[in-house]
Amino acid sequence: MKYNPEKHHRRSIRLSEYDYSQAGAYFVTVCAWHRECLFGKVVDGEMQLNDIGGVVAREWTRSGEIRQEIELDEWIVMPNHIHGIVIITDVGAHGRAPLQRDDTVLHRKPRSLSSFIAGFKSATTKRVNQTRGTPGVRLWQRNYYEHVIRNEESLNEIRQYISGNPKCWAEDEDNPKNISAKSEFAVY
Repeated sequence: MKYNPEKHHRRSIRLSEYDYSQAGAYFVTVCAWHRECLFGKVVDGEMQLNDIGGVVAREWTRSGEIRQEIELDEWIVMPNHIHGIVIITDVGAHGRAPLQRDDTVLHRKPRSLSSFIAGFKSATTKRVNQTRGTPGVRLWQRNYYEHVIRNEESLNEIRQYISGNPKCWAEDEDNPKNISAKSEFAVY
């Protein structure tokens, strides 16, 4: 099917005038494709990662190590998503995504949150598909949720939310038991 901008448009959920490459703290949530519980399970309020969840955790940590401009704060892998606080330092995030927009292809801004997330998604998808022997299978939903953390109070509240997330799994909106048919495949 040929691309028709009138029919085939994607709305961004990002703040339209905000520069996501500027230094700051960001809370992100990245969900598994169709919110499938691929990464482990919550038992007695504790997250227990399976092999695939271990790959996700290692790649998240590795992302912080290989991108000197990124600092990872509190984070957790849940059964079907990952929450994390990503801090972009003054240098900015650097992903391996294309760098500009030209007439035919939309590219991510260099040193941005989206470049970081794209690199993380790409690395985990490749490693998980190698592990499962499923080349080309999607691991993540196409987008992600983000929130710009504007002050220390908000930062501390989000840290508490992340660390307490497994204890609240039964009520979590990303728990498949709580997803209504209408929002089942809502995309962040």
